[in-house]
Amino acid sequence: MRILIADDDQLIRESLQMMLDAFDDIEVVKTVSNGIDVMDFLRDNSVDILLLDIRMPLMDGVEVTRCLKEEGIDVKILILTTFTDHDYIYHAIQNGASGYILKSRGIKQIYQAIKSIEAGQVVLDTTMATTLLSATPYKKIDQAIDLTEKEYAILKCIGNGLNNKEISKTLFLSEGTIRNYISQLLLKLSLRDRTQLAIYYVKYCEEAE
Repeated sequence: MRILIADDDQLIRESLQMMLDAFDDIEVVKTVSNGIDVMDFLRDNSVDILLLDIRMPLMDGVEVTRCLKEEGIDVKILILTTFTDHDYIYHAIQNGASGYILKSRGIKQIYQAIKSIEAGQVVLDTTMATTLLSATPYKKIDQAIDLTEKEYAILKCIGNGLNNKEISKTLFLSEGTIRNYISQLLLKLSLRDRTQLAIYYVKYCEEAE
């Protein structure tokens, strides 16, 4: 995996690079200190994962995620955050980030989060998920809108962090069928992507089961 690290703290950048470079399947291709440098680099270079600090000078992580989506730059984004960044995280996810993890996590947890995002899963740091979800302004689905049993099963799988291949094996459906169901779910729930589907499931469905 090719990784770009963006953080305005030099010590964090250097520490993450040193520790991630110890994994055989990761190559940290560059580190940068602000969002403008992120955009400049990704316009001319490709990476698999962007490890992105949410608060940076010149252009913060929220604006970076928005610009990447607008310009059609294909990269999976893992947000690095702190306990106080709820609004930033919500908007970054709205803009297309695949998940978030606390900066204070150990390198093994960060590595696993990177691997999960690369596999198409959603990463929501459990320590702050409850607080974030309670502040997330999603409206509960209208009672007149019903999910089919299969749609709900797929929503549950997404909420539990499974990627399409894993859902396919669990529900004995083709990956193409899974993608079609996900499109239907996004349309019914007026959501943008699977990250928002995961958040929706955790907020409105998990406790009701």
